[in-house]
Amino acid sequence: MSTLSDPYFITPLASNPTYPLFIFLPGMDETAADLIKIQTVGLEAAFDVRCFVIPADDLTSWDHLVDNVIALTQAELEKIPRSSIYLCGESFGGCIALLVLMKFPQLFDRVILINSASSFHRVPWLNLGSILFPWTPNFFYKISSFIAVPFLAHLNRLTPTDRQALLEGVSSAPKKTAEQRLSLLRDFTIDEQKLSQVTQPVLLIGSKGDRLLPSEAEAKRLAKIFPHPQVVTLPHSGHACLVEEDVNLYQILLAESFLIAPTDESLS
Repeated sequence: MSTLSDPYFITPLASNPTYPLFIFLPGMDETAADLIKIQTVGLEAAFDVRCFVIPADDLTSWDHLVDNVIALTQAELEKIPRSSIYLCGESFGGCIALLVLMKFPQLFDRVILINSASSFHRVPWLNLGSILFPWTPNFFYKISSFIAVPFLAHLNRLTPTDRQALLEGVSSAPKKTAEQRLSLLRDFTIDEQKLSQVTQPVLLIGSKGDRLLPSEAEAKRLAKIFPHPQVVTLPHSGHACLVEEDVNLYQILLAESFLIAPTDESLS
């Protein structure tokens, strides 16, 4: 019998079961609760938010993660039916979201992808680094957490509190966990034919100032696959854009008119 911990949902913000369900799939720092709260702040004004947490000892496959997202979402709906469901994937979570859409697209009414790490395999130095990573001494891995932060975000756009939360998130996973998730990213592929059949609106957010991945180009590439895309470019943001002081996901959704009008039932 496996002794691995199963992924689970947390509710980082005030819960309101009359609001649409918002499933947030964060990046590789998904074990850092403080960071998740920063990334999702403001969404409680219109959503009942659930964040997907992958325990550090979960070293399983993409299929396992996808099945857990679907099962957890269905469990939420069995407890309380919802008028609509949003799926949002950021970075590593963007890859999970794409795979979820390929397997069960009809479960969600709106989709949001933020700096999706589906572009990982097109960055040669990241691919090479992920191959060499297993031979990296553990002490250097700890140091690399500090080195990685400027690649993830522009530090002048973070508050001291947010900067500390990002650092703790980056350094929270053991080396073995980071190694396994990098290998997942290296081997990640999508079925464009399946994604081209997704009829729901898809909001694609890409940071122009991303120093880690070509996120702006990836958003535009994915927009050519989905039938009903909207593309938003954040002109000054880095990869971890949701941690930045002047980036708020809820405000972006409002500005892009990406919210489903509430039903009478949800207002009662």
